[in-house]
Parts: sequence; C-alpha cells; structure tokens
Amino acid sequence: MDRTGRTEEAERVERAERTADVVGFLYPGHSAEDEYPRLEAILGEVAASVRLPLVHTDIGEDAHRVDALLEMGSTARLSAGIGRLREHGAQAVVWACTSASFVFGWDGAHEQVRELSSAAALPASSTSFAFAHAVQALRAERVAVAATYPEDVAEHFRAFLKAAGAEVVSVRGAGIVTAAEVGTWGREEVLALARAGDHPDAQAVLLPDTALHTAAWLPELEAVLGKPVLTANQVTVWEGLRLLDRTVSCPALGALFDGRALAEPLLLRE
Repeated sequence: MDRTGRTEEAERVERAERTADVVGFLYPGHSAEDEYPRLEAILGEVAASVRLPLVHTDIGEDAHRVDALLEMGSTARLSAGIGRLREHGAQAVVWACTSASFVFGWDGAHEQVRELSSAAALPASSTSFAFAHAVQALRAERVAVAATYPEDVAEHFRAFLKAAGAEVVSVRGAGIVTAAEVGTWGREEVLALARAGDHPDAQAVLLPDTALHTAAWLPELEAVLGKPVLTANQVTVWEGLRLLDRTVSCPALGALFDGRALAEPLLLRE
C-alpha cells in the first residue's frame, strides 16, 4: 500500500485502464446492453487490455419499421451521446445498431458513419459495416440471415450485404416488432432462430440484432450449425477493435475471434 492508501492491485488496475484500448459504443435504448460488460469480461480472460464503455441513445419509437429506424439512426440522436463517450476516453466509436444503419442503404450508411466520425473526431463505424467486414474477414462468400425483424426490414439487410459483395442464399425474419421483446429472448429462442435461418449452402449464418443476447452461446451456436455464426454485438465489438488495429485471439467468442479471420479485411468501397 502506498502513502495514499492504494493497494498494489488498485495501482495495477489504474495502470491497465490508462493503457487499455477503449472502444465506445452508442447503443439504442435498453435491451441487450449487458452484452458489452460480458464481452469485455470474456476478452479480459485472455489478458486483453480492452474497455468497452457504452452510452445509450434516445430511440424515439421502439419499432422495427423503416420510418422509425431512420429516425432512430439520425445524426442528431447519435451525436447527443458523443460527449459522454469522450468522458470514457473512447478512441473509436461504433453505432451499435444494425437495422438503424442498413435501412439507410449502402450510401446512406456510409454517410451516417462519416457524420458520426466527424462529430466525434474519432474513427467510426456501425454494426452493419461490422457484419460486412466480418463476412469478408472469414472469407464467407455465401451467407444466411436469421433475423428477429419482420421480413421487409430483413430484406433491407439482404440488399446491404449484396452491396457489400456477399451472396445471401436465404433470409428468415421472425417478425418481432420491438427491440424490447427481442431482449427477453434466451438460449432456446436464439438457438431456434439460428437453426431456422441456416441454409446448407451458407458458409456463415448472421444474426443481425444488437437487442439479441448471444455472447454466452457463441461456441454452442457454431457447434450446432457446424459453421461460423456472426451475431450483432459480437461483430460490433470486433469492428471497434479493428478500428484501433487491435486483434484479439479469444475462441470463446467464435470463429471471428479464434484466428480464422483475416487480420486486415479489405476495406469495402464507398
């Protein structure tokens, strides 16, 4: 213990926080935000000095409906949380939402990220681009989508992935209208969604909703399907680390983190 009363352990923690890579996340509303401390803890088990602070954004109406999603992902709503992320020492920022990024379309989603980066003065991305980059990093040319969304919203994700160069061999929408309902799903519902959305020709299965809890079941999902499974909060964290040129080997987080992914996927065209 030093003169100020701090223990050696407290000093160690303080040093680790000063040297950690810090990725900040803007998360819409309240549903599965507890995934981020869980993911930080899992990464911490492999000695990764990573912090994943999260700030909630005001979502307006909780609805998987295109007009509501466009408002949810507006620059004004995202920019409101940037100051709080700076207080956490964020070195990069990711909009942790799939649907309220891909509904803007390929060009619109790029503009959303550019505006976020400009407002934050930090590297920025979104969960939609996280999926696109993760698919490329795993060299998966054909993918299946197992979405919680209504079919019409899920089809917007198909179009986004097609623009990114992926062949989407199947899309299944579960028809869930609110993130609040998705956030109540547990292991059985998640496994059933993944099984229902798989396709024999798919090289990877994508579960695109950050309201969905999946971090605890990533190895099981991949074991059941026999192929890589990419889930929204998983790829969002991976994308944030990619923005900082940080590669972490963590098999507990699935194929994307177990060494199979390209360290530097080609950046997609704008």
